[in-house]
Amino acid sequence: MIGNNQTTVTEFLLLGFTKYHPYKFWIFFLTLSVYIATVVGNLLIITLVLLSPYLKSPMYFFLSNLYVSDTIVTTNIIPNMLCVTWQDGGTISYVPCLFQFYIHGSSSCAGCFLLTAMSYDRYLAICNPLRYTAIMEFKLCLQLGLFSWFFGFLVPVMSTTMISCMEFCDTNTINHFFCDLVPLLEISCSDISFVKLEMFLVSVFVLILPSTLIILSYVYILITVLKIPSTSGRQKVFSTCSSHLTVVCVYYGTVLAIYTIPSSKNSIDTDKFLSLLYTVVTPLLNPIIYGLRSQEIRNALSKLIG
Repeated sequence: MIGNNQTTVTEFLLLGFTKYHPYKFWIFFLTLSVYIATVVGNLLIITLVLLSPYLKSPMYFFLSNLYVSDTIVTTNIIPNMLCVTWQDGGTISYVPCLFQFYIHGSSSCAGCFLLTAMSYDRYLAICNPLRYTAIMEFKLCLQLGLFSWFFGFLVPVMSTTMISCMEFCDTNTINHFFCDLVPLLEISCSDISFVKLEMFLVSVFVLILPSTLIILSYVYILITVLKIPSTSGRQKVFSTCSSHLTVVCVYYGTVLAIYTIPSSKNSIDTDKFLSLLYTVVTPLLNPIIYGLRSQEIRNALSKLIG
């Protein structure tokens, strides 16, 4: 014991979707199906990029890294979430909870940086095509990839350390299906003002700044596309970055909805389903958007199988 209302927490109780007990089979089955499809789809495209000589462009280099990030996000959360759903709640030890929070944050940050690097690649390819090959060499691609992963794993260190120092009062029950930031802050009796300040600064670096750079990239891309005289030419050029733009909108749209819109007790269920959309559905959409729409990936797959 630490005080009258403070205890040393050794584990947390995750409620998951206990409110929707009558539908737990369908939640479990659909989540498991989407998770398997996501992992298989991501690993398939990663393998194609590694093995196929036709997919050695910078875009597919960043894309394979993004799929690694997506696979980490889902695998870090979904297996335990399936157990929690099936058992109508479940426990997670203190250290694994912090580890889950850290891995979720680091892989998500890396994904944001990788999407920004992909937008820079699309900007160069469309707005500066004559110098694209000279600028976007493998060395630069590798540097951008390493930057994304390094800062992705570095950024959540401070917030994870601060959360590890927090004290929890009266309850260890987390009304969520994984150890996310807001549910952890809600059950803490420590002063969380510094954590909120740190998370705001992190959001500027991870969300606001990258999204601003992506928007600026697409402003220049749009200006360049509009200068093309023929309609067919404009459609052909813009189609080269439409998949990336779609992924960016889904990815950032979901993250911003979860972490920037003020939450309330009435929105807990909404937060859960938005988190489910971010951790399960969005990683599935990425290989579908790129895989089904990319003739290069379909050709590489047919040649690899053939």
